[in-house]
Amino acid sequence: MSEDQERVSIVLFSGELDKAMAAFIIATGAAATGMRVDMFFTFWGMSVLRKKGVKVEGKSLIEKMFGWMLPKGADRLALSKMHMAGMGTMMMKNVMKQKRVASLPELIEIAKQLGVNLHACEMSMGVMGIRREELLDEVKDIVGVATYVDDASRSKITLFI
Repeated sequence: MSEDQERVSIVLFSGELDKAMAAFIIATGAAATGMRVDMFFTFWGMSVLRKKGVKVEGKSLIEKMFGWMLPKGADRLALSKMHMAGMGTMMMKNVMKQKRVASLPELIEIAKQLGVNLHACEMSMGVMGIRREELLDEVKDIVGVATYVDDASRSKITLFI
């Protein structure tokens, strides 16, 4: 990457399917045009990065509760509107499949192939009791706010979703 390469910096704060989809559609589109893309996942957005079926020993009760309540991975997220106890989310996923729209897990794979950098928020992980081994292998690193601010200050486009 050259220093003069245009950059995009995206913070994904939301753990809702439609918002995560929007973030990854923008990220993959920007990366496909040759821009460097850094995505920072914090608070509820951390759900997108969680692996399914990983159990970690030694968590406190509160950390275990976060683990139970938060979706475990991109394919478990609900819509922000019209979720309707899961029926709306299921209908949206079916329509997307019929229309050949990439699913969120597929967009994550495309992002990986295009070199999009996925960063997990260290503070959010600590607060929510999420451990490194619970995150997708595609996560580049675990960072603090200073890393995001530095990256965003050099980015042509910054988004908070």
